[in-house]
Amino acid sequence: MLFYLCSTLLAIEGSTYCIMIIYIQTDICKPKQNYIKLTCFTTFRNFEEIYDVEKFIKSLDGVVSVAKYQPAEVSTRNLGAVRVPNRVTEDHIAENIEPVFREKGNIRLATYFPSVNMKKSEQKSNIDSVACLAMFGTLELQPDVHEVVDSMIERLRTLSRKSDGQFIALDLRVDILEKKGCKVNGNSGLKSCYSPEEIGLYLRKIGFNKDTTIYLTQSRWDSSLDALKDFFPKTYTKEGIMPMDKKAKFLDSDSSEFEKVIDFYICSQSDVFVPAISGLFYSNVAGKRIASGKTQILVPANIPGSSASAADFISPYVSKKNHLAYSCFC
Repeated sequence: MLFYLCSTLLAIEGSTYCIMIIYIQTDICKPKQNYIKLTCFTTFRNFEEIYDVEKFIKSLDGVVSVAKYQPAEVSTRNLGAVRVPNRVTEDHIAENIEPVFREKGNIRLATYFPSVNMKKSEQKSNIDSVACLAMFGTLELQPDVHEVVDSMIERLRTLSRKSDGQFIALDLRVDILEKKGCKVNGNSGLKSCYSPEEIGLYLRKIGFNKDTTIYLTQSRWDSSLDALKDFFPKTYTKEGIMPMDKKAKFLDSDSSEFEKVIDFYICSQSDVFVPAISGLFYSNVAGKRIASGKTQILVPANIPGSSASAADFISPYVSKKNHLAYSCFC
C-alpha cells in the first residue's frame, strides 16, 4: 500500500513536473513506524514552495507518517533505488520492490510513466482508496500560488463578459507541437496534437463564436498562434493576464514549474477544457475536473463538414466514465 501511495503521489498535479524522491524506512509488520522523506532533484523547485506541506502531512495521518526532513538515522549511501511505474500494481510491488525493500531497509523510489493512460481498472483493488487519497486529498497550493491562480481566473472571467464570464482553457504549447509532429493514429483517425489553425477551425465548427475567451498554456505569445487569434481575438497567454507584480516570481524565473502548476489549476477550473495535445497533462486535468464535476472536456478532431455538435467530442474519459477518478467519486 505504501509503495502504491508513493507512486500515485508522484503522478499527480505538479508532481508530473517535479520528480520527487521518496525515502521509506519501515518494519513491514509495524506500519505505524513508517515515514516518507520528500525531496526534489536540485534542478526542480522544492515541493514546499508550491504545496502546503503541513496539509500534505495531515492528510496522510493514519496512512503513513511523513517527515519534512531526512531522519538522521537514514543514510543516503545505502539506499536501494527502485523505479516505480505510475500505475503500479500489487503484483509489481511484490515482485520488484519488496525484495529490495527487505534487503536494504531504506529505499528510494523514482516514478516513471510507461503509459499516460488513466483509465480505471475493471476490477476493484484493495489499494484503490489509497490512490484516491493520493490524487484528490493530499495537495493544496501555497497561498501565494493560489492567489495568482485566482487572480488570473478572475481576469479571464472579466474578459468573458460577453459570454457570461465563461472561458475555454486550451492546452497548446508551441514547443511540444514542434516535438510531437502531430501524427495521425491509424486506429482512431485522431491526431496526437493539433496546430493553432486546426484548433481554431475545430472550435468554430462546433459552435464557439469570435467573442469566446481562450486561455492558452503557452506562456508567451508566438507568431504561430496568430492563426488561432484570427478565429478568436480574445486569446491570451499567461504573459497577457498575469498581474505585473507576480511575473518576476511566477513567469520570469529560471524554472518553468510554477507555470505548469498554474496551467494545471486554470485548466481544471475553466468552463471548458480542450487538450490540443494528448498526454499525461490531459489525463491529469481530466481527473481533477471529473472530481469537481467539471466534465466539459472536448477532444479535438478534424471535422469534414461545416459544423458539428460539441457533444460529439466529449472526452471518452467522461462519456465512458472510465477515468480512474470515477473509482473515487461514483
